[in-house]
Amino acid sequence: MQTPDDTASVRLDLWLWAARFFKTRALAKHAIETGKVEVGGQRAKPARGVRVGDALIVQRAEERFEIEVLALSDTRGPASVAQALYRESEASRQARQLARAQRAAERAGFQPPGTKPDKRARRLIRALGDIDAL
Repeated sequence: MQTPDDTASVRLDLWLWAARFFKTRALAKHAIETGKVEVGGQRAKPARGVRVGDALIVQRAEERFEIEVLALSDTRGPASVAQALYRESEASRQARQLARAQRAAERAGFQPPGTKPDKRARRLIRALGDIDAL
C-alpha cells in the first residue's frame, strides 16, 4: 500500500485488480472500456489515475458497487488488505443485498419438471385445457 499523497495515483485497472474487484487486469481493463466503471460519475480510461478520495461506481455482473477510495495499491494482496483499500456506501450495500435476495426468490419460484409428463399426466393436462403446458 502506498502512503496517501496529494499527487499519488495508481492506474485504474491496476487498482481495481489490486482491490480484488476483478480477477485479472485484462478483465478490469475490459470492464472499464465497456463503461462498467465510472470515476466521479464519468466514464474513464484504464490508464486514468485513481487518487485517495475518488468516488467509483463499479458494475460487475448483476452487482453494483458505489465505493470511495481510501488507499492506493498496485500489488494484489490478501482479501483483508484489499478490503481496506475502499469503503462501500451503506446504500450500495443494502441495494446489493436486496437484489441478491430478489434473484434468489425468483430462482426458488417455478421449478420446471425434471421429466416429460407420462401418459396419465398428459391426459390430465388435456382435460384441464392447458394447451400451453404441452
